[in-house]
Amino acid sequence: MTAATRPESADLAASALRVRELIIEMCANPEGGHLGGSMSLADLLVVLYHRILRFDPSSPEAPDRDILLLSKGHAAVGLYAALAERGVFPPKLLADYGRPDSSFSSHPNPAVPGVDLPTGSLGHGLSLGVGIALAAKLDDSDRRCFVLLGDGELQEGSVWEAAMAASSLGLDQLVAVVDRNGLQITGETEQTVSLEPLATRWRAFGWDVAEIDGHDMAQITEALGSVPLTPGQPTAVLARTVKGRGLPYVEGQARSHYARLAGRQRALSVLRVAYGSQEKKEPAS
Repeated sequence: MTAATRPESADLAASALRVRELIIEMCANPEGGHLGGSMSLADLLVVLYHRILRFDPSSPEAPDRDILLLSKGHAAVGLYAALAERGVFPPKLLADYGRPDSSFSSHPNPAVPGVDLPTGSLGHGLSLGVGIALAAKLDDSDRRCFVLLGDGELQEGSVWEAAMAASSLGLDQLVAVVDRNGLQITGETEQTVSLEPLATRWRAFGWDVAEIDGHDMAQITEALGSVPLTPGQPTAVLARTVKGRGLPYVEGQARSHYARLAGRQRALSVLRVAYGSQEKKEPAS
């Protein structure tokens, strides 16, 4: 990593810390929230909103914007946190998460600025992305569509129907970003329905593939900033992540999938300590 890129990475890391703090705040309410998969997505969301997407936080419905679909809609607290951190709405509004009549529900709600479609019935998001990318292609628009998928979600056959259609239609404005944390609510993905060799499977369906560390800001930025990897082909970015990233006492554990955090201050303190230690481990140029 060069000296020129260090400040940018540091800025992104600081944004990701704020996103994780907001996730903790929401998961500490009486209803709790989907903690693990939201924490694993935080770095990807930050890079997308700060470096990749054509997106104006003051005009989140601008007609020429890029589209981000959270197919793994149970990670809505992560999406809400990222939108708040980006300045789409004040973070204090997230205090309403989970309350009766609140727009901030447990799955993405289009009543929230920056949320384009309701999602969460797993396996449908990529099909929606195919429709959006095809519409852009037919309109001769350069709009791109990024679809964030969970790895357990890839066990749904509709994902692969969409993948096959996307490559057949040459939708190179479509990007699938897979949160490959290896866990789903029932345990390890490979013990439930094996997905490996995952990159080979995507390539067999006609996609170009990048495999990255989903917590390395430089790798995320490089991969997502290079799409389409091959003109005429959709791109799949397989991001290796850690479920519950930032809270060591639940990292990499299926029990982090949904949590009601009783010790809010303790969780915030642990997160800040963990993030501080990660920053110190950043390699020198």
